Amino acid sequence: MRRSDVSRRRMVKLAGAGLVLLGAGASACGPEDESSGGGPDVPRETAGTPAPGSKPQPAWQHATTYDGLAWISAIAVVGNVVLVSGDPLVARDISTGKEIWSRAEVTTPGANMLVGDGTLYLQSARYDGNIVGLDPATGKDTWRSRMGDQYSQPRPIAADANHVYVVAGILDKEFRTPENVIAAIDTASGKVVWREKRDKGTEQNGITARVAGNRLVYTDFRENLTVRDTATGHQVWTKKVGRSNNRGFVVHDGLVILANGEQMRAYDLADGKERWSFRTERFSRFNDPAVLDGVLYVSDTAHGLWAADPATGKAHWHDKGSLDVAAPWQFAKVGDVLYGATEFDKDGGIHAYDPGSGKLRWTYNDGSGDLQRWYLAAGGKQLVSLHAKKVTALPIG
Repeated sequence: MRRSDVSRRRMVKLAGAGLVLLGAGASACGPEDESSGGGPDVPRETAGTPAPGSKPQPAWQHATTYDGLAWISAIAVVGNVVLVSGDPLVARDISTGKEIWSRAEVTTPGANMLVGDGTLYLQSARYDGNIVGLDPATGKDTWRSRMGDQYSQPRPIAADANHVYVVAGILDKEFRTPENVIAAIDTASGKVVWREKRDKGTEQNGITARVAGNRLVYTDFRENLTVRDTATGHQVWTKKVGRSNNRGFVVHDGLVILANGEQMRAYDLADGKERWSFRTERFSRFNDPAVLDGVLYVSDTAHGLWAADPATGKAHWHDKGSLDVAAPWQFAKVGDVLYGATEFDKDGGIHAYDPGSGKLRWTYNDGSGDLQRWYLAAGGKQLVSLHAKKVTALPIG
């Protein structure tokens, strides 16, 4: 190992302990060549799958109105439609990048692209208490619901075929919202099926939610992991978990799998008991996990990449990677390639990995130098990314 590698890894460990602030990040590929295209709104021709270590050329690329405020799902793929958060909200054909529809002032800033049973659910831009449902293929309204005047700014957090799950503030006599509720709205009638007041001190923001069968699972800024019955809203169980839980997590095969600082942990969906855990190196922490094709993938802040059995936590492999390559926080898999999106690194981007070993094949970076996180979405045999003000389709393979 080179002396510089040792030094960098030591600095990362010290940063994890709060002793050093390290802005590490090096390019696995350089900025875009000037010859690769004109402005950001110019579609590009794909050069096909790149050779190992070389930079791919986008199949197409367009400017966006993304405001950088979305939590996790700033981009989504529904069928052949790519949805990109922003105002106006824009839908594009995943194969060609051609704009299918565009709607201004349809939702609030920072809206996540929340899709349930083929419908896109959004908080109304009018701040009138409405939740709206759009057809991703046409952009037309297909559904609308209102919780009631006693609630403030209901925000959808999850959806399935039967319900849209929302969090809303409870207005007091002075029109403040010191408390909030979580509620389920029927997707057929638009009526509230149940509403449950959350504990005092909980917040409306910072919630990440998933639906698995008859269970609604969510985390929040207060370090809670909570499971409710989707039919009644009854709280099945809740427990305190670590600070790193409040973003992405996985519900898979009866387990809730999330990052908890230096540990990955799996809890039984039925009773909340811990079923397994594994640990990364000291002074590092895990990022958001994903389960793709029956394999758990996760990275850590020491730039390592892990693959494990989601049923047992037993590692398939652990690639310690390189401190010159930013670690991904979000994953997608298309064919026999694992893709990862980085964050807060101007030299990061979209990595392509061998899913059997974690070895890096190539990295795409748009050359913007912007520190905003990258987002990934896959649909069929297509891969689309969002970064800063650009949405890009990348060649797969």
